[in-house]
Amino acid sequence: MERVIEVLEQASGSAGRVVEGWEGRLFEDFQEGDIYYHPFGKTVTETDNQWFTLVTQNVSKTHVDANFASKTEFKRPLVNSTFTLALVTGQSTMDLSMNVFANLGWDEVRMPTPVYEGDTIYSRSKVLAVRPSSSRPQLGLVTVATEGYNQNGAIVISYRRTFMVYRQGHLPSVASFRPDEASLPPAVSA
Repeated sequence: MERVIEVLEQASGSAGRVVEGWEGRLFEDFQEGDIYYHPFGKTVTETDNQWFTLVTQNVSKTHVDANFASKTEFKRPLVNSTFTLALVTGQSTMDLSMNVFANLGWDEVRMPTPVYEGDTIYSRSKVLAVRPSSSRPQLGLVTVATEGYNQNGAIVISYRRTFMVYRQGHLPSVASFRPDEASLPPAVSA
């Protein structure tokens, strides 16, 4: 659902709408049983795998040494499993935790299928539990089960995640200054 903020009179005399972008869900938007297919996939590159492995000081040769990896049963480098966890969590933020106050934890993390450089990862989540916070009335707790899967539909990661999200009327607002819309060209009828 798009939110139309205001109708503006432009210098040309034609009306223009300011339509706000997606601002994420608040606690009241979640219902137990809801399933979200997160909209973005990501093809994992060699650079992704090498960079993430090295920047996190992971010394496993199976991620960064193709010669070593060629001697394993996998015959090629495996994508760092914590990269896969971070990627799938990131893919889910648009639908789940854009308005997060805090992540409380990841549980039951499982990786049933290896991820290789060149695989494309997609994800989905199901809302398992929703409850108001007893200690912070401006927040609620949401628990989800998330799965990441590759281009062939094979589940590559699954986990449960619990996070605290703002309730309606409690999301911090940030003032920002926008330039005047008059600098934009007028709309052209097709």
